[in-house]
Amino acid sequence: MTNNKTDDVHHAATQGYTKGADTYAKGRPDYPSELAGWLTGDLGLGPGKIAVDLGAGTGKFTPRLIETGAQVVAVEPVAQMRAQLAAALPQADVREGTAQSLPFSDASVDAVLCAQSFHWFATREALAEIRRVLKPGGHLGLVWNVRDARVDWVARLDAIVSVREGDVPRYHTGKWRNAFPFEGFTELEERHMPHGHTGSIEDVIVKRVHSTSFILALPPDQWAEVEGEVRALIASEPALASRDVVTMPYVTHAVRATRIG
Repeated sequence: MTNNKTDDVHHAATQGYTKGADTYAKGRPDYPSELAGWLTGDLGLGPGKIAVDLGAGTGKFTPRLIETGAQVVAVEPVAQMRAQLAAALPQADVREGTAQSLPFSDASVDAVLCAQSFHWFATREALAEIRRVLKPGGHLGLVWNVRDARVDWVARLDAIVSVREGDVPRYHTGKWRNAFPFEGFTELEERHMPHGHTGSIEDVIVKRVHSTSFILALPPDQWAEVEGEVRALIASEPALASRDVVTMPYVTHAVRATRIG
C-alpha cells in the first residue's frame, strides 16, 4: 500500500484489521436473505451491471453481490484483508484502493456498496469520488449489521465495547450522516431488516467483540480485560449461560442514494 493510501485509512482500521483479519472473518455475522431483493430491486443489480464492494474487508459481503449476477469488484486498502478475501473468493476481482482514490474511470460503474464500512470514510471528498465513478442513475448503497440493543444483554455487551471506542468512527454515533445531503445525490432512503447470527458463544459473542477494530488494536493485557468482562456477562445472563449455541439479534440497515445527472 502506498503512503498516500495509508494516510486515507483511520489508524484503528489499519492497526486492528492488519493484526486481526482472521478474527474479523470468523466473528462477523452474515446478511439477511431479504437483502437480496434490495440489491436486485432498489439497486437494480443483475447480469450486465458492475458493482463495487468498497471497503470489502475479508469479503463477508462480496458473495451477496456475486449472487445478483453482476460483475463485482472488491476494493480494500488493508493488504491482510485483501489476502483473506482473495483466498476465500478466488474468482473475485480484488483491487487495492480507498474511497478517496477509486481505481475506476469516470461514470464506469452501476453501484458502489459499502457494507460495514462507510462510517470510516464518511466525508464529502469520498462522496465526490464515489459520484465520479458512478454512472448517471447509479446507486450508492450503505449497509450495516447493527446489534439489536433493545435486548438487555445486547445493550450490556455494547456498553463493554463502546467505553473503549475513543475517536474511532462508528455507525451508532450517526456522524456518518453529516456528509449528507450531497449535491449530485438524491436524499437517503432507508430500510431495516431484522435477523440474527446463530452459532457458538465463541463465534457469535467473543470473536464478534474481538473483531471490532479498536478492540483488535488493543495490547494483549487490555484484550484480556475486555474478554473477562464479556465472559462475566455471559456467565451472568440466563439466556447465554451454559448454552452451546446462541443467537445474537441484529437489524440490518440498508441505505440508498442515487447519482443525479
